[in-house]
Amino acid sequence: MESCRMIKKRILSRVNIPGSRRSFRGDIDTAFYELVEDTLRNDDNYKRKVTVIQDLREMTDNVLHYYKGDFLEELPGLVDFTVLLNLSYKQKEIVQNLGKLEKFKKLSVGSAVYIHPRLKEIAEKSAGDREFSDEKIDSIIDCLEVKDGVKTKVFLNILSLAEAAGEKLLAFSQYHLPMKFLERTLVRLKGWRVGKEIFMITGESSAEERECSTEQFNSSPDAKILFGSIKACGEGISLVGASRVVILDVHLNPSVTRQAIGRAFRPGQEKKVFTYRLVAADSPEEEDHDTCFKKELISKMWFEWSEYSGHQDFELEKVDVNDSGDMFLDSPIMEPDIKGDRPVDVVVS
Repeated sequence: MESCRMIKKRILSRVNIPGSRRSFRGDIDTAFYELVEDTLRNDDNYKRKVTVIQDLREMTDNVLHYYKGDFLEELPGLVDFTVLLNLSYKQKEIVQNLGKLEKFKKLSVGSAVYIHPRLKEIAEKSAGDREFSDEKIDSIIDCLEVKDGVKTKVFLNILSLAEAAGEKLLAFSQYHLPMKFLERTLVRLKGWRVGKEIFMITGESSAEERECSTEQFNSSPDAKILFGSIKACGEGISLVGASRVVILDVHLNPSVTRQAIGRAFRPGQEKKVFTYRLVAADSPEEEDHDTCFKKELISKMWFEWSEYSGHQDFELEKVDVNDSGDMFLDSPIMEPDIKGDRPVDVVVS
C-alpha cells in the first residue's frame, strides 16, 4: 500500500545507519529489514527505538492483531529455563562433522545425536522420520551407556526428580526418533507401560487417540510422562496434569515452542509450571537457539514495548544454577551436565 511505502521512508529517515552502509547495494527491502532489526536490538537511543516501533505498528495495524491473554496472569506462574548442556566426548566427535550434511538432514540427525550418539546410524539411514522399528531401538538400549548421551541423562534425571516430587512431565520434540528412543528406554529400563505410565501424541494419532491419551494422562495417578510432537500438540490440547515441561530440541519457529509450553501453562493449571529447554552447548543447536531468541525478542518488542520499557524487560535473565530457585536444577545430579561457564537463562512469567 502507498501508506506503507511512506512509513517505510519515514523509518529509514530515523534509524541509525552505520557509515559503511549508507550507500545501499542490492535489495533495498533487505537493507530495510536489517536496519530495523539492528535498531530494535542494539540502538541505545530509546526515543528513536520507540518511534520506530510506533511506525511499525502503524504500518501493520490493519493486518497484525496481538492478544497476550490476560487470563494467564491468574495462573500460579511459569518459569522458563534454557539450559546449556555439555556434550559427551562421543557426541562432540560426531557434532564436528554435522556441517557436511544437507541443512534439514543436519537438523534431524543433530537432534538425534544430542539425545544419544547411538542414534546417529538410525537417523542417517532413515529416509523418513519414522522408518525404524522398536526392535532396532531396543537393540541399542540393551547395550546402552546412558552417560554418552547428555540429553538422555538429563531427561532421565528430570523425570526421576518429577516422579519423586509427585509431578508429571511433558517432553516435546519436532522429531519422532528422539521421543520413541526415550519411550523405549523407559519401557526397557523402568518397566513402564505405554498407556499406563507413558503416553505419546504425534501427527499420526487420531482424534480419538489424542482425546484418550489426554484424558488418561491428566486424570490417572499412574501417568508419569507424555511425549508430544511439538506441532501435533501445538494447540487445542490441554495437558494441565503436568507441571514440568522438557523441550528436547530447538524448533526454528519460536512460536511453535511457545504453543507447546501452553499445553501445560493454560487455564486449569493449579501448579507453577517449570520448562527446561535443553540445548547442546557449543553446537549448531546453540546457534539455532540464539537465532530463535532474536526472533522472539523482535516480536516481543514490536508488540509489548512502551516508553516505560527498558532493555531488561526483554532480555533473558541469566542466573547461576545454584540460585535458580528450582529444586530440580539445584539437585547435585544435574550439576555435572550443565555448562559451567555460562549460567542458565530464565524467563519468569
